[in-house]
Amino acid sequence: MFQHRTIFCLYKFRLVFFFVFLYNADLSYNTPFQKGKLVPGLFEAFCICRFTDDAKEFILTNTKINVLSRLALLIVAIVWGSSLVVVSETTDFFKPNFLLGLRFSIACFLLCLVFYKKLKLIDKDYLINGGIVGFFLFIAYSSQTFGVTTAGGLPGRSAFLSASYCVIVPFLGWLVNRIRPDRYNASAAVLCILGIGLVSFKDLVLSSSVGITLGDFYALLSGLLFASHIVSITRLSKRKDPILMTIIQFGAAAILSWLVTLIFEDNSAIVWSYSSVGSVLYLAAICTGLALLLQNIGQKHTDASSAAIILGLESIFGIIFSVIFKGESLDVYSVFGFILIFIAIIISETKLSFLKKEKA
Repeated sequence: MFQHRTIFCLYKFRLVFFFVFLYNADLSYNTPFQKGKLVPGLFEAFCICRFTDDAKEFILTNTKINVLSRLALLIVAIVWGSSLVVVSETTDFFKPNFLLGLRFSIACFLLCLVFYKKLKLIDKDYLINGGIVGFFLFIAYSSQTFGVTTAGGLPGRSAFLSASYCVIVPFLGWLVNRIRPDRYNASAAVLCILGIGLVSFKDLVLSSSVGITLGDFYALLSGLLFASHIVSITRLSKRKDPILMTIIQFGAAAILSWLVTLIFEDNSAIVWSYSSVGSVLYLAAICTGLALLLQNIGQKHTDASSAAIILGLESIFGIIFSVIFKGESLDVYSVFGFILIFIAIIISETKLSFLKKEKA
């Protein structure tokens, strides 16, 4: 807690006066800097010139949190990229919603086991907010898998359509949170989806002879739902413990998965083996438990538009893991796709401030 102060900073080695009014506030929620963001992205840096020790500690701590939050989202993208290889091997053993039920149930159990002391803090507000986020999580995953496995969707085209959340998030966030996307966020979103399109180009060309299917509708719907999941985390988790939100989110998604699989799926032909069990444990513990926990933590200090762009790196890492573990070839379209996605991240995170400096 500290009182009303003015802070002077050297921002990117140029003197800028930030008149930031710091009131008595809970510093853990970034309240004093909601209207004055000193470090807009991962690639920015600043040097502190003169201010009180309390303010200096606050700024340095929040800069570190911003960087670590984006690093957490990058790890999520890497883990999700690896899951694409594992999921492709587990669909032969399990029905889609049965697999989702296993993933969310095991992940929920593991987090409860590790963070059992926090469970007593769960209240009605946590249950409602976590339940809403969990609903979007389940229905996004379920619609995506249903589109590919049941409704005639093609994997490559479905992956591209599902990734449309990169474009949807900035505008959905504008609608829900009243935060208008700037031109950099909008440009980055378009570049990101174009990059993902190039990464998926081979599959898109192979499926071009096939007309629009019901699976394409479900894939596009899942893109909207993944965007809703990302925006709902930003909206509902601001003043919540991300660990508890993740636990409740998993619990809600697990219940919905089991209900759907019991009503609509025939699980009499399930194949249990060392390979299938190992795959399920990896998907549950790492790709679900760890990844979504890091997503909830990372999004607590990252705006939804930036989070969507970083999470869009999943497609790049998916290709990389496929090349390493499945022997797939890396074509020129994928390379150009990687470059576009990387440019999108630079635009989203830096707002091209380094170009403005050169012009000045």
